[in-house]
Amino acid sequence: MRVLIAPLNWGLGHATRCIPLVRLYIKEGAEVWLGGTGASLRLLKSYFPEQTSIELAPLDIRYNAGKSQVTAMLRALPQLIRFVRGNRRKIKELESSVSFDLIISDNCFGVYSDKCKCVYMTHQLHVCLPKWWRWLEPFASKCHAHLYNKYKEIWVPDYEGEPNLSGLLGHPKRLDKRVQYIGPLSRFERYASVQAEKDERGKYDVVAVLSGPEPQRTLFEQEIMARYEEKEDTVLIVRGKTDEPMTHIMHRNIMLVPHLPDDKLVQELRTAKHIIARSGYSTIMDLHVLGLLDKAELYPTKGQSEQEYLAHFVVPLGLEPRTP
Repeated sequence: MRVLIAPLNWGLGHATRCIPLVRLYIKEGAEVWLGGTGASLRLLKSYFPEQTSIELAPLDIRYNAGKSQVTAMLRALPQLIRFVRGNRRKIKELESSVSFDLIISDNCFGVYSDKCKCVYMTHQLHVCLPKWWRWLEPFASKCHAHLYNKYKEIWVPDYEGEPNLSGLLGHPKRLDKRVQYIGPLSRFERYASVQAEKDERGKYDVVAVLSGPEPQRTLFEQEIMARYEEKEDTVLIVRGKTDEPMTHIMHRNIMLVPHLPDDKLVQELRTAKHIIARSGYSTIMDLHVLGLLDKAELYPTKGQSEQEYLAHFVVPLGLEPRTP
């Protein structure tokens, strides 16, 4: 069985939640191909260097520095159209020499084939828009549905019933019959059963995990630095720069690192008193699987309505990890 798994290159969340799927299909003996571009593909290749990888159409979305991302999305529309068309061309070219039994596209628009089973994975069947544009949500959701109308199945990485992690985003009132709820996906699932000792004390009071497109990632880092540089708390900032060499920068009581191996990051998260992160869905799944949502302070990327919704929806739930 040959499987192509392709995450969208929009932050690293789409790639990290594909990691358990890649592991699963490798364990089952499948020949797994990794598709994508940019930082997302490089991340998957770092986890699975022996798997074949292919470059798909490029996508490099940049957010605005202000509170609204509407103009950034409008500005990106031509690039998104080229992205879809480019992926269609890439897949057709690939099909002339390679045949797949299964294609899994995690929001990677245009990655599908008429010659095999194709699955579209998303947690956002209902598209959230800013307050003044909310009246356009049904239209935006239909536009998104048009992008995945060629897929045989739609996988939502969440629990089917209540409580769940995605709320209205993954559980719209009208549900496509192709939708299947496959449970949360996290690269940290292998650490879920390994709990920290109750009295184990970490080196850091606060661990901040940064992610997402620029310049909002850098602005978030600067806000955290300003918040803690005059305090006594010991702070670790994991900057989310997976392509940079491992360096440690100490600024008074604040340690900055570009990234950490999974086992080290899990250890730091579990032994910290407090966690700061974006309210991206993949981050929420990671913290949920580790049982750490209760000590997380989640901040949405400014102007990203989906994260604004999740920040208010998830934190009060107090969900415990469970088997779907």
